[in-house]
Amino acid sequence: MKREIVLDTETTGLNPATGDRLVEIGCVELINHIPTGNNYHVYCNPERDMPEEAFKVHGLGNEFLADKPLFKDIADDFLDFVADSVLVIHNAPFDMGFLQAELEWASKRRLDNEVIDTVMLARKKHPGARVNLDALCRHYGIDNTRRTLHGALLDSEILAEVYLELLGGRQVGLSLAAQTENQNEGVTIKKEAARQRPAPLNSRLTQDQIERHKQFVLQMNEEALWAKYWS
Repeated sequence: MKREIVLDTETTGLNPATGDRLVEIGCVELINHIPTGNNYHVYCNPERDMPEEAFKVHGLGNEFLADKPLFKDIADDFLDFVADSVLVIHNAPFDMGFLQAELEWASKRRLDNEVIDTVMLARKKHPGARVNLDALCRHYGIDNTRRTLHGALLDSEILAEVYLELLGGRQVGLSLAAQTENQNEGVTIKKEAARQRPAPLNSRLTQDQIERHKQFVLQMNEEALWAKYWS
């Protein structure tokens, strides 16, 4: 069983080193590349004013965030949810930079999870093309009309769809759907649909026709493949 966490954040700005903070975290759990519905979502009070530029991006203002928990109060829940799973992030250095900074300020352990950056995946698969989330949604025909503003959980849900397409799209989904898994005393049994072999067709030749064909073939070169069949 492969567990991955598709993750996105919203912040007050671009750089934690200059005082910007996290205000939202959204996580979508994937098991074998399939969303389970077990998501994690939280808003955080950044303990500072929201710049107008950032507010225009995600719409999270001072009044809305005033009664939300501080990051240090939700840090353990967040770490428990992601555990040691692979993290799937679009432009991973940005989100990881904020997460590591917030964890350090909260005196919590740093994340040492494996990270998959979907920006890098997209650049490798579509060299020279735009690889922001909206552009990838247009390329793969993914509906993102709900995305009027950035939102960490919504963007994680959309990114999960984009990630599947970057891995091979429907072929991956069909491969996973072709098998069912039963748990029996810790042993996973995979069942694949049985392939039905068609029954062989009855010969349309009479016995006399078969015999005459045999005699004709035996008159050919003894090394011929057909001659070896009758010998």
